[in-house]
Amino acid sequence: MTLLVRFFEELFSGAGLAMLGGALTALITGIGSAKAVGRVGQVASGVLAEDPSIFGKLIILQALPGTQGIYGLLVWFFVMIFGGFFAGTASDLTIIQGMLYILACLPMMIVGYLSAIYQGKVAADGVALVAKRPEEQSKAIVLAAMVETYAILALLVSILSIMNVG
Repeated sequence: MTLLVRFFEELFSGAGLAMLGGALTALITGIGSAKAVGRVGQVASGVLAEDPSIFGKLIILQALPGTQGIYGLLVWFFVMIFGGFFAGTASDLTIIQGMLYILACLPMMIVGYLSAIYQGKVAADGVALVAKRPEEQSKAIVLAAMVETYAILALLVSILSIMNVG
């Protein structure tokens, strides 16, 4: 029982909450990106069975929804740096600061997950467009990249918030 109590004490410390916020951001955006990249890959595989020559045009569309996972990892790094985990000072974080780190991570966590899913849907439809009209690849990329705008805005909000928890 003592080990369990100690686990919860550490988890609900300032450092534990900050780590939870960063880790959940990397996890949730990674899941969104993996689902979306997988979806686009499935559609692209079907198209490539008919025309393998357009692989180069489709790989970009498949890679696009993977960026949200990278953004989530970047937010985790910012929490680790600004929270003092790499410097060995994370134990100084208060519970309030830990909660503020979680709040700072929420924009990237939520918008990152959702934008990955929706970008994957747009990119999958872009694969269908390229299958019928390979010369329209740039239009398909632009349409999918428009969804990325919101992930970038969420990344900016999370990073600026993390930098101001101190």
